[in-house]
Amino acid sequence: MGMSAKDERYVSPTDEEWPEVEKAEKLARGAALKWASGVFYRPEKLEGLGHYRNRETQRNSSIQSRLKSTVQSYLEGVSTGLEQLRSAVQEVQSVCQDMGATRWALLDCADRFQDLQQMRALMAEHVQLASVVQVLPQLFSVHEVLSHTLQLLHGQHLLEAHAELMMMEHLRDDILSQLHLRGLSSAQATVLSYFSGLQELNESLAKQLWGIVGSSLQLVREDPALFVTAVRIIEREEKIDETLLLDATFLPPGRPKGWRQKFYQVLQESITAAHFNAKRMDAEGPGLAKHLAALQRDIVSELRVVKDLMVQCVPAHYNILSVCTAMYHRALSIHLQDILREDLDKQALFLLLEWVLRMYPSPEVMGHPDLLPEVDVSSLGPLISPELVDQTERKYVEKVKASVIEWMQRTLEVEFKEWFREEEPEVDHQGFFQSALPVIVVQMLSENIQVASLITDSLQQKVYSMALEELEAFLGRLRDILVQCGKEHQKDRTVPKHYVPYLLATLNNNLALSSSVPSLHPNAACREVPASLQAALDKMQKKACQLLLEELLLDLQPLYVQLPSHKWLSGSQLVNSMCEVIDKHTKDFSHVRKPAFTLLLMETELLVASQYLRALMQKKMVCKSKEERDQFCDRLLQDATQLRELFCSLGLDRSQQSLEAVFALRELICLKDPGLLSLEVLGFITKYPDVSDEHISTLLDLRGDVSKDVRHIVLEMMAQNPQPLPEGYRPIFSTILVPAPELPFCLRKARCA
Repeated sequence: MGMSAKDERYVSPTDEEWPEVEKAEKLARGAALKWASGVFYRPEKLEGLGHYRNRETQRNSSIQSRLKSTVQSYLEGVSTGLEQLRSAVQEVQSVCQDMGATRWALLDCADRFQDLQQMRALMAEHVQLASVVQVLPQLFSVHEVLSHTLQLLHGQHLLEAHAELMMMEHLRDDILSQLHLRGLSSAQATVLSYFSGLQELNESLAKQLWGIVGSSLQLVREDPALFVTAVRIIEREEKIDETLLLDATFLPPGRPKGWRQKFYQVLQESITAAHFNAKRMDAEGPGLAKHLAALQRDIVSELRVVKDLMVQCVPAHYNILSVCTAMYHRALSIHLQDILREDLDKQALFLLLEWVLRMYPSPEVMGHPDLLPEVDVSSLGPLISPELVDQTERKYVEKVKASVIEWMQRTLEVEFKEWFREEEPEVDHQGFFQSALPVIVVQMLSENIQVASLITDSLQQKVYSMALEELEAFLGRLRDILVQCGKEHQKDRTVPKHYVPYLLATLNNNLALSSSVPSLHPNAACREVPASLQAALDKMQKKACQLLLEELLLDLQPLYVQLPSHKWLSGSQLVNSMCEVIDKHTKDFSHVRKPAFTLLLMETELLVASQYLRALMQKKMVCKSKEERDQFCDRLLQDATQLRELFCSLGLDRSQQSLEAVFALRELICLKDPGLLSLEVLGFITKYPDVSDEHISTLLDLRGDVSKDVRHIVLEMMAQNPQPLPEGYRPIFSTILVPAPELPFCLRKARCA
């Protein structure tokens, strides 16, 4: 409190150097004050002040003791470090003095080192000359050794000849290596020229070796020692190659020889030349079968020789049986591909497919018991690629297709030649007309499908698809010929004589084909007929029925011309004649099997009804009185009833008959009150929605008593009530054309000039 301004401005040097100490002291004082105010906030607490003073004094003493101890240990460490630094400096100074002395000593000896370099060069030259002196006898005898080696080769002493050859090569290669290391490349040409005879010996030895390897399959049976000798020489050369390749500093000329690889190559070439020469065989006919049989025999025989004999003559790492099997497989694959490039017939293609896909992996060839289990054909891969198999199958299918088309065309020609015979077509035991056509066609297709099944399922499926396509095309051609034959018959109905029976036979043939198609399917569980083929069968049946109905119509047409007429109203035998014609034709129809017979009967009844209605609508007659209208209605009733009973007697139910339209039309004619015609017509068009206003207008004209107002009401009602055709409805009126009304003309009718 009593300090002067001068005292307040004074700052100790310690505080200037260590501001953290001042800050720490202030914090400590603040903490102490805080603690003291908390402890001595009551007067009675001041009694323990002495106790607290003693405790804090002891704590401060303990802290000071530990600080002194720590500082003392740090000071001792610093002293030790300084002593070690002082010792290191002395040692560095000593080393520097020694290095300087050594440098001056080396400078004094430099001249003496030059003298030693000359001595070293002389020493190296002496070593070289000593080496040359040692090999001089060998060098002088090189030509003599080469000549002797050549004699050994001519005498087939191959091992001895190869030993001398290796010695000469080693000598040459050692000299070349020394020259290479010393950078004397220019002298290498002289050495190579001196040892030029080695190249001839190498070629002569190699020629004999490859001749032995090429005849190895024969030698292992007759003289295995010669083959073993060749293999031993090849292995010697392989070891030399391996040694030289490991030493990457110098590789002598002609190395590596690679004779083991050449061994495999020569073996492959000899196998190919012996069995797989495409120029030596006939690619078609029995020549191909004999060739494949010979291949089968030779492959099995020679692989047995390899397994039983050659395996014992070569090292195990040659894996000679697997290698030879792969060689035969590869050569055979290339050979078959060459054959398949030619234009083969279907027999040759089938034979190749069967041999490749069935025979080759079977116990007859690669699966032969004598070759198992060492030979595993599954590890060799396919003999020909799946793409080539598919291509070959397609070629085969094309060839079969051409044959099928030719046979079908010939069958068609024979079939229609029979139409012009004097005899009716043959009948089966049930009296149905038939011909051999469906049997021939189905048997031909079935046989081709069955033959294809002997190869693969895919080929069978391809042939099956082709068969259905060609059957569909065949039905189209048959339908075209029927149309043409029908046109010719229209010109002269006497040709062919038995036109109708042969049409009926065609219907039966169509039914036979339809029932036989499911049996062609490779899968017995799948018997569906393709939609396009079923449509072709239906078109064929429809066309035959149409031609038969046209024939019926030609006989009925003269009778329909007389409808309606006053003679008809008077009770002529017109309908009786119709029934006779219909009965005659339906008796012919009885030679058709039931599905087609029922269809023919229904179509005949529809034809009779529609033609009857068409005749009524030709505007030939108009009822002039009520009596004539009643007579007209009675005649309609009698005719429709007689025709309906005829078809019922033939087996056609009333619900299936279209003659009901005649009865309905009669109701329109018989209606006494013309004012009710609109209701009657509404019921009529509801039952027969394909009737048009022209049809109704013609019927109203036929009545002869309908006024213009009533006609207008009826036609207006029809326009307001259009009737959709229900599903399954058999149209009858839409096929009937009404003659166009004659337009009024002011001039008198006359012939054109």
